[in-house]
Amino acid sequence: MAEATSLEKRIERIESRMEIAELPTRYARAVDARDIDTWIGLFVEDVDCGRRGKGREALRTFIDPSVRTFYRSIHFICGHTVDFIDDDTATGTVYCRAEHEDGDEWVTMAIIYFDRYVRRDGRWYFERRSEKHWYSVDELDRPRAPFQLWDRWSDRLPHLPQDFPTWAGFWEKSSAEDVAKITRLPVGHSRDKA
Repeated sequence: MAEATSLEKRIERIESRMEIAELPTRYARAVDARDIDTWIGLFVEDVDCGRRGKGREALRTFIDPSVRTFYRSIHFICGHTVDFIDDDTATGTVYCRAEHEDGDEWVTMAIIYFDRYVRRDGRWYFERRSEKHWYSVDELDRPRAPFQLWDRWSDRLPHLPQDFPTWAGFWEKSSAEDVAKITRLPVGHSRDKA
């Protein structure tokens, strides 16, 4: 009997992982299709939107104006990891390369989402999503300091890679001279001086 329970748990975990894996791709497709109802439906009903309040309608007040700042968009999703906290809660990260049409420019962003997922009434949802990015730049340019080269979103300075908890400790083991050989603007300076 214990083997059956173990097998059932393993199958349930696989099914949960598969359902969670669809959330980011459904999110991306909803953004690109401007399907706001589907987009907000991927979040828990009582999603906390900070100063905007709680609930899906509060979430709508964020996403609707945001996706009106660019015309077409394409979000490529990859590198999804899921870590279960318990049977009904998980965290994850999702890499994304997003392209946005803004007038005559196509602005590319390198993004990672930090997610928290919960299962309610047998279905998985986003409880929260935190988007952070390395850079944004017109498709014809290379990323360069200050790594936020999208004028329309100039107030959204990149948080990466410095927000990775392992980043600072790794580079503390290198001399300033060695770092200067491979970058003209070490992380930390871009946010401070931009």
